[in-house]
Amino acid sequence: MSCSSSSGSSEEDEGIDSYRKGGYHAVRIGDSFNGGRYIAQRKLGWGQFSTVWLAYDVQSSRYVALKIMKSAPQFAQAALHEIEVLSAIADGDPSNSKCVVRLVDHFKHTGPNGQHLCMVLEFLGDSLLRLVKYNHYKGLQLNKVREICKCILIGLDFLHRELGIIHTDLKLENILLISTIDPGKDPIKSSLVPILERPEGNPNGGVTMSIIEKKLKRRAKRAVARISEGRDSMVGVRESPKSERCLDGIDMKCKVVDFGNACWDSKQFAEEIQTRQYRAPEVILRSGYSFSVDMWSFACIAFELATGEMMFTPKSGQGFTEDEDHLALMMELLGKMPRKIAIGGALSKDYFDRHGDLKRIRRLKYLSLDRLLINKYKFSETDAVEFAAFLSPLLDFAPEKRPTAQQCLQDPWINFRNLTLNKAKSESSIEKVGVGMGKLQIKVGK
Repeated sequence: MSCSSSSGSSEEDEGIDSYRKGGYHAVRIGDSFNGGRYIAQRKLGWGQFSTVWLAYDVQSSRYVALKIMKSAPQFAQAALHEIEVLSAIADGDPSNSKCVVRLVDHFKHTGPNGQHLCMVLEFLGDSLLRLVKYNHYKGLQLNKVREICKCILIGLDFLHRELGIIHTDLKLENILLISTIDPGKDPIKSSLVPILERPEGNPNGGVTMSIIEKKLKRRAKRAVARISEGRDSMVGVRESPKSERCLDGIDMKCKVVDFGNACWDSKQFAEEIQTRQYRAPEVILRSGYSFSVDMWSFACIAFELATGEMMFTPKSGQGFTEDEDHLALMMELLGKMPRKIAIGGALSKDYFDRHGDLKRIRRLKYLSLDRLLINKYKFSETDAVEFAAFLSPLLDFAPEKRPTAQQCLQDPWINFRNLTLNKAKSESSIEKVGVGMGKLQIKVGK
């Protein structure tokens, strides 16, 4: 979960059963933490390991995000690792200018369910996933994509080059805007008056009751929606298309967050890293990994921001696995994987034959990135060629050939200079890759 955001996982609640020994700490509005320094204001969200609260720091007179871990030993261990990484980040960025979330404080809090490690982070806004949803999964304007990408690259350059840290789980949820999409949800912009003591009549079961009430409300809403849908279908009423959202007032500056799975390049913990859709080929094949896995994920994020859709959404099918479909989708978009790379991983024999061809998905329909942007997403030829020229090197099957974050920050596309390609170059590039009008896949067993 995005650990310091206003967006969190608020759509579904964490469930009452998790409030027990070893589980979550029950928080009430007005509760104080760390000797009275932090006062809980409202719940921002929750994750598998923690709940996150907007809190008021009476020492600095600022709002912060208070992340309270479950109390079982395995969660405490995960928290200690995250605190170690975040402390290194804070020490390396005293001016807080590197586009990475800042750890303000950490402490232990004892409650009825045990001892909980707590992290205090700067309060940030909504995740990029929330931004894409807000925009109805339409692609953002390229100048906005460029602005977001620049922030992510500054963060990655700092993590990789200065600290030797690999994030290992870059995705839209783990990049947060520095402010909320809705100014009304920002405690400063909305002139929220901080709660400094527990409101009268706030019962001990406040958290439990709020979860029950929310569940009942959700059930009622679903029932109403089902009735409404039934009526609409009977009379042939169709939902009108959603109007375009204006993003002009939203600040696109953002920060990289959630370092629960991060590692030092010199001290790696897990072989299987990254959320599926953002996973690099070397992770699937178990060929070893380094900083360049983050660059692959970054390219997937940039594509998703510009198109509103994920670059790769693999699924298992009859006769092939999700991993095999993922590798096939990569090759359909990026070309055949070089044999040396295809057969070079610990798991390569599960997917490839000795010639470097997939064993169970035999016929692929190739469609280049710039042609996909033109055909499916209606990019202009110039925009498609320029954007593909920026992304393609990041999606090289050879990890060592991918540009670093530092090199990407010098790229003309990011800096919006020298971008006017002459027409002949543009047309020759388009002609060279023209194949078909869609991304047709013909796979054994489908």
